[in-house]
Amino acid sequence: MKFILRHLFSVTSLGVINKSYYHTKSLKSNHTLKYYLETGEPIKALLNFRHRFRQSPSFIDSFSVLFAIKASSAEKASSFDGRQIHALVRKLGFYTIIQIQTSLLGLYSAAGDVDDARQVFDETPERQNLVLWTAMISAYTENDNTVKALELFQRMEAERIELDEVIVTVALSACADLGAVQMGERISSRSIKGNRRLGMDLTLRNSLLNMYVKSGEIEKARKLFDQTMRKDVTTYTSMIFGYALNSQAHESLELFKKMKTIDQSQDIVITPNDVTFIGVLMACSHGGLVEEGERHFRSMIEDYKLKPRDAHFGCMVDLFCRSGRLKDAHEFINHMPIKPNVVIWRTLLGACSLYGNIELGEEVQRRIFELDSDYVGDYVALSNIYASKGMWDEKSKMRDRVRKRRVPGKSWIELGSIITEFVSGNDDEQMIMGEISEVLKCLVACITSFECVIEKFNSNN
Repeated sequence: MKFILRHLFSVTSLGVINKSYYHTKSLKSNHTLKYYLETGEPIKALLNFRHRFRQSPSFIDSFSVLFAIKASSAEKASSFDGRQIHALVRKLGFYTIIQIQTSLLGLYSAAGDVDDARQVFDETPERQNLVLWTAMISAYTENDNTVKALELFQRMEAERIELDEVIVTVALSACADLGAVQMGERISSRSIKGNRRLGMDLTLRNSLLNMYVKSGEIEKARKLFDQTMRKDVTTYTSMIFGYALNSQAHESLELFKKMKTIDQSQDIVITPNDVTFIGVLMACSHGGLVEEGERHFRSMIEDYKLKPRDAHFGCMVDLFCRSGRLKDAHEFINHMPIKPNVVIWRTLLGACSLYGNIELGEEVQRRIFELDSDYVGDYVALSNIYASKGMWDEKSKMRDRVRKRRVPGKSWIELGSIITEFVSGNDDEQMIMGEISEVLKCLVACITSFECVIEKFNSNN
């Protein structure tokens, strides 16, 4: 595909587009591009686009470029490919068309190039378009840059751009990833205050519920759950997950039972989906309920005709591992109808490390190395098994095989309307370490002085 795109710009002179003369031919060619996209042949669409461009740039209109962007997105183009189409958009003067800019922004985002996506956003003249803002904030969220997503959302609010349920949902999702409950509550409150209709939107309420669940605010989550009169499968699933993640297996399973009974008596049939069963299996795992977990796994397949995914198999392996049944976990993996992924094997390796099973741990790590041999944690887990058995030479050899550093850890601090991100080893943070140390020294001095005053006061009395 890169070869195709590199030849898009071989024509040096674009000429002047005579819309009336070329309209019929452009329309016919665009139908061809659309046909290739609808039939799942993006490469043919790009070849056709290149041919038309080299034949005569005047055949290219805004629809042609939009189809080319969609074809590139379908082929998961790299950011380099996006830049070539971006250059064509600028040269033809199409950067004022919101649909093209939004699609181009999405192409960069899918390629993981958020900086170029932001450049598209910044150069778009029409800045009051809600879809454009939503696309950019989503790009940040999808590329694990939630802090910038929320900063941009705050800027959007400052510019008084009218919100809808989609953008608020995206913002709440970013808050959930950061655990920024206070900010999420402010966003929700301001949104509902500005538009009462949003307060009744179930998708938005589910997003707020999901934020509480991910942040560990289980009581607030249950209160919102009870206040939501019209619930759907997502509402129940989020709450089931919330209890499961907080090791409240009984509450999670009771809610699952209620979901299948009470609402049916009210002529509201809410059928659990595959995601619901992930929460149920997770609850069984955290509660050590092996037999019940096996029963729900069978029920998902036999009663609801749902096909298990990697996540379901992973939950079952975790269920066996947490209960110390490593042999059952290993046997379950070997009989899976799909090839186990590296996460499933690592779950078993972690259990081998916990229970000191050297023989199985070595076999599991061989399986892991066939899939991924560069993850530091795998070496550490096996070296810990050796250490637990006093096999120090083997432990040392395993540690010496580590070739890569761990991915730096991240943390966030929410203070008022500001969220600050800290990354281990970040040079920018090292620059302010001195200031942080001074503040800590002042705090320690103040606490010490206060304790002395209290002690003196108590001695006098």
